[in-house]
Amino acid sequence: MTPGQKDLIKYRFQRAQETLDEAKVMLETEHLYGASNRIYYACFYAVSALLMTKDLSSSKHAGVMALFNRHFIKEKLFPVELGKFYSRVFDNRQQSDYGDVVKVEAKQLTKDIKTASDFIDRIEKFVKQQS
Repeated sequence: MTPGQKDLIKYRFQRAQETLDEAKVMLETEHLYGASNRIYYACFYAVSALLMTKDLSSSKHAGVMALFNRHFIKEKLFPVELGKFYSRVFDNRQQSDYGDVVKVEAKQLTKDIKTASDFIDRIEKFVKQQS
């Protein structure tokens, strides 16, 4: 891994944490659709950092998810539940950003923020072990 890649990976983990913090603020201020969006993006930044460790990337969100599933979930480097969570928050973000008459629940978002925090931490620890 090049120094530039290491810097970009570090940056993406910082973005993941900052974006998760934004989700918490949005939840506290009852901006539920925005919180749903930020939860997904926090996970997206962490997965993007992870993919860089194998020189993988995609210009599409679905492509990032597919690469994560193919190279990390199917290879049993992470449990299936992490892949399912990432897929669910992606779907939630799609619905909350683009759907009509979508109901977003604060209680579920609270759980998702906790799970996203664990998701990001787990990926970051994995990346650090690979370095």
